[in-house]
Amino acid sequence: MKKICITGSLHWDIVVETNNIPKKDETVKGSKVNYLFGGKGGNQALSANRYGSNTYFIGRIGKDNFGGKIFNILKKSTVNIKQLQVGPEKTGMSVAIVDKKGNYNATIVSGANLNIDHKEIVIKKDTGILLLQNEIPEKINLIAAKKAKEKNCEVWINAAPARKINPKLLELTDIIIMNKVEAEFYEKSLPKSKLNKITKIITLGSKGLKAEFSDGIHKKIRAFKVKVVSTHGAGDAFIGAMASYRLKGNNIISCLHYGQAAAALHISSKIRHRDTITEKDVLDLIIKNKR
Repeated sequence: MKKICITGSLHWDIVVETNNIPKKDETVKGSKVNYLFGGKGGNQALSANRYGSNTYFIGRIGKDNFGGKIFNILKKSTVNIKQLQVGPEKTGMSVAIVDKKGNYNATIVSGANLNIDHKEIVIKKDTGILLLQNEIPEKINLIAAKKAKEKNCEVWINAAPARKINPKLLELTDIIIMNKVEAEFYEKSLPKSKLNKITKIITLGSKGLKAEFSDGIHKKIRAFKVKVVSTHGAGDAFIGAMASYRLKGNNIISCLHYGQAAAALHISSKIRHRDTITEKDVLDLIIKNKR
């Protein structure tokens, strides 16, 4: 099986739980705080790795306490981190507030993620998918995508958070993944002639997702019904699982169902139990919902 390369962000996440997310100028009482490994790149790497893919990661941390915590967690996984860069900058971090319904708001501070050295990026020849996000500079995404195409590798972009995308990067992209809000932004800001050549996957939360393929075919997939604990990190769980399943030779529709099932298990599990979810759990959920 080919490898998956995730080039992206690493954050140390501070997640505060409360009954209600505060409004502007409002202070509310929190009930719990969690300190978690994060960043879209890091989360997607651990998700892909959890579901059996041969994963390697390219990104950057600082020589600080947060960076040390991130390094130790990656070291305990089987993700290849030989291309993890360490610099003098502060490690990226985020703060999220989660309410009792599982909804959340978050703010990120990019730190070292903004200083990834493109000269050190090596895309291995047996890489099947390069997975990118918008939490690192677009220059890095473009350089990594060019190197991936030289190795006949698919390029997937999780276009979050929403920002303008260089048309040159779009030309190298096979699949773009975004949520409903991001999709609305890109419909207005990107040329349709470019978007129409790319498979677009639009996640809709509890309403599932829709896929728009470059051949004009559209497909809607319902979400799995589960009791939500927290939606924080659901998108990353979905993308990593989907990419892992794709590398095993499965068709894209099967991969979408697989990713949805992985995300459903993620949001319905307590945070401390999420790293114990297995491929068997995902397949069991799919089979259960076919009955």
